[in-house]
Amino acid sequence: MLNSSTASSGNHCTHSLIITKHVLPLAYSFIFIGGILLNGVAAWIFLHIPSKTSFIVYLKNIVIADLIMSLTFPFKIFADSQFGPWQLTVVVCRFSAVLFYLNMYISITLFGLIGFDRYYKVVKPQFITSAHTVRCSKVLCAVVWALQMLVSLPNMILTNQTPTEESSKNCMNLKSELGRTWHKTSNYICLGIFWIVFFLLIVFYSSITRKIYVSHRKFRKNSKLTRKKTSRNIFTIMFVFIICFVPYHVGRLPYTLSQTTTQYNCQVQNILFYIKELTLLLSAANVCLDPIIYVFLCQPFKERLYKKLHLNVKTSEEFENSRSRRSYAVCETNIIS
Repeated sequence: MLNSSTASSGNHCTHSLIITKHVLPLAYSFIFIGGILLNGVAAWIFLHIPSKTSFIVYLKNIVIADLIMSLTFPFKIFADSQFGPWQLTVVVCRFSAVLFYLNMYISITLFGLIGFDRYYKVVKPQFITSAHTVRCSKVLCAVVWALQMLVSLPNMILTNQTPTEESSKNCMNLKSELGRTWHKTSNYICLGIFWIVFFLLIVFYSSITRKIYVSHRKFRKNSKLTRKKTSRNIFTIMFVFIICFVPYHVGRLPYTLSQTTTQYNCQVQNILFYIKELTLLLSAANVCLDPIIYVFLCQPFKERLYKKLHLNVKTSEEFENSRSRRSYAVCETNIIS
């Protein structure tokens, strides 16, 4: 019998109950409250902003993905803290965990599309028309949702083994042989999606920064504040990506291998499990950081928010925003009433 400070993972390895039953559920509880409140406010604000640009379309879809992600947290909180019946763990393995990853990678992909959109509007504006990008962005969002569902939803279907209280302690025990194979395959696909998006964001925002720098040298008197704000916005996006997602995706590959092969001993499996759980917590915290990003990136969102809070946007900032379209600003500056 296990003592009060350890728990079985379902494959004869044990994890500290202090972390899995107390620390992680408490941390996810704070993230859940923050995610629901912040994204609820963001959704409310975006309801009052027409989808007149592709940028707004992408942000609205990210809000939806983050809200759905946040709604999966209570299942993990109650299952890990063992407040509910053991069947709740089966619900997490079969449904809520799949929805969590589904919406996380939708959000990541949409931020990649935002980077692509900013790149073409700033670096190659001659190839873009507003009506065309809005129409295309809606189609692209539908494609992103559909393809990610195609990758993720089979994990629900193939988690089809008859559960018991003991087998439910490890989600891999609930998968068929095909389910284990698809689990590994979908993980590799998602890993590829993240690293491709992350690499492209570096390329896109490096090109934007270079374009802003050239513009600054050409129009030194008119673009200094724009250059400073653009650098801040790019730094904010990349900082959030690096903090929230890079640690998890560095550790995900060896953890997936530890789940699907027998070449790792129990001590290594435990280390990889703790790394996965702690870095996944950072990824989950992204739902609280995205609404803050909207304030920096989206001028219509900021104006609506300030209006609802009965605050005034600084005059100097408004002046700079009205001028930033001519200076290749990376943030969206269309004033939508």
